[in-house]
Amino acid sequence: MKASDLFVKCLEAEGIEYIFGVPGEENADFMMSLEDSGKIKFILTRHEQGAAFMAEIYGRLTGNPAGALGTLGPGATNLITGVADSNMDRAPMLVLTGQGSTDRLHKESHQIMDVVSMFKPVTKWATTILNADTIPEIVRKAVRLARTEKPGAVHLELPEDVATHESDSVPLEPRRFRRPVPDEKIVNQAFAMMQGAKRPVIVAGNGCIRRRASEQLRLLCEKTGIGVISTFMAKGCVDMDADYCLYTVGLGTKDRVAMAIDDADLVIALGFDMVEYHPQLWNSNKSNRILHADFLPAEIDEYYHPETEVVGDLAHTLWMLNELVDAKGLPDYDFETQRNCRAAMAEDFAEYKDDTTEGSIRPQKAIWDARQVMGPHDILLSDVGAHKMWIARHYQCHEPNTCLIPNGFCSMGFALPGAIAANIVHPDQHILAIAGDAGFLMNVQEMETAVRIGSNITVMVWEDHAYGLIAWKQETHFGRHTDLAFGNPDWLLLAQSFGWNGHYVNNAADLAGTLKTALEESGPSLVVIPIDYRENQLLTKKLGEIQWAI
Repeated sequence: MKASDLFVKCLEAEGIEYIFGVPGEENADFMMSLEDSGKIKFILTRHEQGAAFMAEIYGRLTGNPAGALGTLGPGATNLITGVADSNMDRAPMLVLTGQGSTDRLHKESHQIMDVVSMFKPVTKWATTILNADTIPEIVRKAVRLARTEKPGAVHLELPEDVATHESDSVPLEPRRFRRPVPDEKIVNQAFAMMQGAKRPVIVAGNGCIRRRASEQLRLLCEKTGIGVISTFMAKGCVDMDADYCLYTVGLGTKDRVAMAIDDADLVIALGFDMVEYHPQLWNSNKSNRILHADFLPAEIDEYYHPETEVVGDLAHTLWMLNELVDAKGLPDYDFETQRNCRAAMAEDFAEYKDDTTEGSIRPQKAIWDARQVMGPHDILLSDVGAHKMWIARHYQCHEPNTCLIPNGFCSMGFALPGAIAANIVHPDQHILAIAGDAGFLMNVQEMETAVRIGSNITVMVWEDHAYGLIAWKQETHFGRHTDLAFGNPDWLLLAQSFGWNGHYVNNAADLAGTLKTALEESGPSLVVIPIDYRENQLLTKKLGEIQWAI
């Protein structure tokens, strides 16, 4: 068959369901082959970056890769920010790009650039298909690499002439392998550290949101009562209502939950990924005893030097620890500081829950109301900006993967296209994206995509007419900030012009009701609020005044 047909057949064999993107001349043969597929749906987007973010969220929610497609040259360069975000946030993705004919790649030629070399730093593997007969092996390897812990992006380039070649090859049958499990001796060593501790605490990272890992973690905490502090991307690994949930850590300023780490005589790091929260921020004296358990060995870092590393499938590691707890038991731990941390954080969350301020709305109130209107399995997505810090600190979860925050590469423009993909994966759940006015407008063109494919999503925009997070950080560091202000469109006219439902709320008392209305409306809805970012510096001051007496 033709190489482009074989490529599509191989993707079908791998169970690929969606490809998001913008095609070009150089992948025309592939697109014709894809159109004949009865198994893969192509979602045409308005920008390649939007396509990459959609593929990322599909991968984060399902554990299986989707395709992000662009043509050569500018189409490929437009993909790269979303691809880097997916790779560093550990989401599987297949990046599919066209390329000019191989007879002109060696010289100066229209739109020709070394796309594979460009993608190598932001993917797990990047390659060009130069022989049609190798397509089955390349696709099989690409999907396996994308899914293997830690998951990430893989780039495949198909030149336009190779796409037309004939091949007798057939797709390889996907065969899954079982992840290796840790050595029993090392697990016993880890358990001995837990037996010898008096005030252990768990720092849960991105690896803990895998379904089986979350289930085993919850069992361990039910048996032992050990408190769990989640990174931004580990939200929901334990239920926010559980007494052992100590909420989230990750702000640049030391937060209340850091008291539990300072007080601990053993930090159990599970699925911890330091791209989110560098250990220097919580182990500045290099004095914490650390037990590392993850799919991979620990990154080498002077502030993260574990005494014991349990390397292997994380869910199985936790299962083995649970078996040891049942068989041998653990001492009575002292969790007074952890209880105090949880109570202090809960008090902060509820501080403005009954606020009725007019003219602008406090971040705390906006997050409180969002949590109240969202069900346990509904999904909130955060863009990147000052709002991300408030969501990370104040929005807590009942289930894994119900709060999606980009926190490895941290790309603005993530929330709107991500919400579209979340609705594709979970059409029966409410999808709420929160973005700043800056981040939302970075991929505003995907408002059309949302209408065209019938997305039921709500986007809440926090309007401050500025790059608020940069202003916050400059103000904290220098006592002032540079010119970061900009103008905005008429939001209701913008919504109307794209065929969205539109709402503008400047009274805190009306926000919860408006969010409920928007979530129940047919089609996409835009909710815009003027945000009171005076609270940013007030939070910095509050955290700076916390007394760290243990």
